[in-house]
Amino acid sequence: MAEEHLPAYETTRVIIGAFYYVYNRLGYGFLESVYHRALGNTLERTGREVLREVALHVMFERQLVGEFRADLIVDRRVVVEVKAVDQLGGSHEAQLINYLRAANLPVGLLVNFGPRPSYRRLVGPLANQALHCHADIEAPYTRLMK
Repeated sequence: MAEEHLPAYETTRVIIGAFYYVYNRLGYGFLESVYHRALGNTLERTGREVLREVALHVMFERQLVGEFRADLIVDRRVVVEVKAVDQLGGSHEAQLINYLRAANLPVGLLVNFGPRPSYRRLVGPLANQALHCHADIEAPYTRLMK
């Protein structure tokens, strides 16, 4: 498959470019919150819509059973999870997949400002019948999974 045909290709391309831009200027060693703000600011300067610390709720049998926050949602299409760890692992990928499920978005980027910059592009499930989630992205754009 040609890269241009991947979901949210253009948005993810811009995010990855912004990630390397920030990494090349700040380097390694800061807290995740520093990289999170720098990446969000950089993406906003490129004209991208950036939602920060988006609340994601997980409902089970009509009760709230979990709430967490996605670092960034860019252009209402891509969830970006920022890490500053030595190496990305399976638990980081699982976290992002669950964020994709909760936000009902197809694509996520896991970006790591570790000793060596790295990223992973993940495509997640858009629906799960056993899970009812929603993201507080803003009223008409909030989607519910049934």
